[in-house]
Amino acid sequence: MLKVVLVTGISGSGKSVALRMLEDAGYTCVDNLPVRFLTEFIANARDDGMERVAVAIDVRSPGELAELPDVVTALRAMGTALRVVFLDASTTTLVQRYSESRRRHPLTDRLQRDGATPSLAECISVERELLAPLREQEHVIDTSDLTPSQLRAWIRDLIKTDQAPLVLTFESFAYKRGVPGDADLVFDARCLPNPYYDRNLRPLTGRDEPVATWLASFDLVGQMIDDIAAYLRRWLPHYTQDTRNYLTVAIGCTGGQHRSVYVVEQLALRFADHQPLLIRHRNQLPDDSA
Repeated sequence: MLKVVLVTGISGSGKSVALRMLEDAGYTCVDNLPVRFLTEFIANARDDGMERVAVAIDVRSPGELAELPDVVTALRAMGTALRVVFLDASTTTLVQRYSESRRRHPLTDRLQRDGATPSLAECISVERELLAPLREQEHVIDTSDLTPSQLRAWIRDLIKTDQAPLVLTFESFAYKRGVPGDADLVFDARCLPNPYYDRNLRPLTGRDEPVATWLASFDLVGQMIDDIAAYLRRWLPHYTQDTRNYLTVAIGCTGGQHRSVYVVEQLALRFADHQPLLIRHRNQLPDDSA
């Protein structure tokens, strides 16, 4: 069966990085395809015997974005194995990226009125409104604090999973960098004992045995993991029945290095029977931002 990956999202959020990764993975890639050609392109790819294609569609396709959610729904109804990946980032991050690249936002000329050039923030705001319907129903990856290599790895892991059943993702993050925008459920592990204050444990992560052993010695840590697991066991079937394709459970601590990483790893072990299952660590190392 032909597998199709549709990459969309906010300009500057990493679509070109994702598309290049897909190309390296053997996908036939097309960038900036008009929405009206998507169905025809997929039909032709199927007729030509292609196995994997990836398409990038975003705000550069004028006047058609409002039709994209309906087109996606129709394609899936016809049996197309279509995965949509929506890339997003905070406005602050996007402004910084545009400043570094010195590129113009694709809506700059389109929003110009009476010779007045819109600000970058205005362009981003309008773009969010145009893409909001698609963002609400598809898999979102917040790239605000991801390096290009992390994004490539996350996309690679995602395309390895089958479209059904629900893709369950456990993700650790650092509260000091903000709650990731792709999280569906968020749990706060900052109330747990912190290995950071042990000089021997400070340079390690929650995936290292000394840290894991230290955290496992506290009943409070086990109780939190039990409670989160019980909640998910109770409600996961209902998320699945809601025709949801993805569920991202984010666990946060101050630095995203010890407690949240450990809790994510333990939850992943408990839900190892659920497939597809993904594990993501945004900030597990002190130098992740480098």
